[in-house]
Amino acid sequence: MCRVLLVHPSGYYQWIQKPLSDRAIEDRRLLTIIRSSYAASGGVYGARRVFLDLREMGETCGVHRVEKIMRINKIKALRGYKAPRQIAGRPSIVASNKLQREFTVELPNRVWVTDITYIRTWQGWLYLAVVIDLYSRKVIGWSMKPTLARSIVLDALMMAVWRRRPKQPVIVHSDQGSQYGSDDWLRFCQSNNLKPSMSRRGNCWDNAVAESFFSSLKKERIKRRIYKTRDMAKADIFDYIEMFYNQSRRHSHIGGISPEAFEQASF
Repeated sequence: MCRVLLVHPSGYYQWIQKPLSDRAIEDRRLLTIIRSSYAASGGVYGARRVFLDLREMGETCGVHRVEKIMRINKIKALRGYKAPRQIAGRPSIVASNKLQREFTVELPNRVWVTDITYIRTWQGWLYLAVVIDLYSRKVIGWSMKPTLARSIVLDALMMAVWRRRPKQPVIVHSDQGSQYGSDDWLRFCQSNNLKPSMSRRGNCWDNAVAESFFSSLKKERIKRRIYKTRDMAKADIFDYIEMFYNQSRRHSHIGGISPEAFEQASF
């Protein structure tokens, strides 16, 4: 047999006793951990976030090795949505654009961004409003309702104020939706030392962080899904925001850790 295969007898018997190389055995072990990290993320992590999980566990492999193992085993992160076309748009007459796309903030409770999106259910639309602190990208306020009544944005902002209790003025940036231009919104901001700021009309890039959060929510949790009831949608979105996004989802802007971990390390 050895002569037919043209290999040395010692090499042949070594292969019989140990057919896989040390590297292949190590790749199998890493694959188990990679699959655990990928599953824990709900199937949304790509190689770089999985690599950060492995590094946190004490593994010393490189990111390119993780990429190769995931590619060979067809483990892929969910893809995002196509970026919208940029439109200049008109400035708001209600509030000026105080943010001016300065999305990097050095301290918490200096700039919050807010926006509204919609989720399909068999009972009809469910609307979600969120408030995000630009410092850590943490969702600090949210509200879900079956209509676009102005109370949806006020409830989300009220949660943010109650949770954070800022001691200095805070810029609150939004688009030019009617809810954000209402007298109720402006009076609430004035009474709570909040400074309204508004994007140019039709320009989603002026509120890119909020848009990015909604894109992550839809591609990572509710893409191609229609909930049977609004209550089921509320429960799933609550889980995504409070249990996954804030607590454990790695965010590239804050060094590949979760918003909660970033704030704990900072504070």
